[in-house]
Parts: sequence; structure tokens; C-alpha cells
Amino acid sequence: MPYFYIARCADCSLYCGSCKDLQSREDTHNTGKGAKYTRSRRPVKISYSEEFPTLSEAMRREAEVKRWPKDRKEMLMRKHIQQ
Repeated sequence: MPYFYIARCADCSLYCGSCKDLQSREDTHNTGKGAKYTRSRRPVKISYSEEFPTLSEAMRREAEVKRWPKDRKEMLMRKHIQQ
């Protein structure tokens, strides 16, 4: 299943992405083969994810959340932990 995810980088910044396999994507980020943004901010830990029926829906969610300020992303992650 496709996923939208938020990863926390070593510098405490957040990275939003989408993928089909969360563990594989986290490994890709941590080996320096992922997005340019995360290459200099390793290690990266996927801290939040949502599952979607299609990759295009996951990418749509990614585009939406990427526009949010960091504090709103943090709130989304906290709500998920509390549930």
C-alpha cells in the first residue's frame, strides 16, 4: 500500500514524502540515496505515516501537508501518538 509520511531528521527538521514501502524508504534516506534534503540531515526516522489506496492520493496528501508550517505538522504527529 502507498503511504504519505513525515520523517524527522537529525537536525530536528521535518521531511514529508510518499512511497510504497516505508522501511525501504527510510533505509534509502539513511544511506544517502534519498532526497537531497535528507542527505545532509541523517539519520532520518519516519515518525508518522498515513496509508492510502493509491500512490497518487498519497502524493496529494504530501503536497497538502508540505505547505503547512512546522508546528501544524508537529500537532498532526502528536494527535496520532495520543490515539
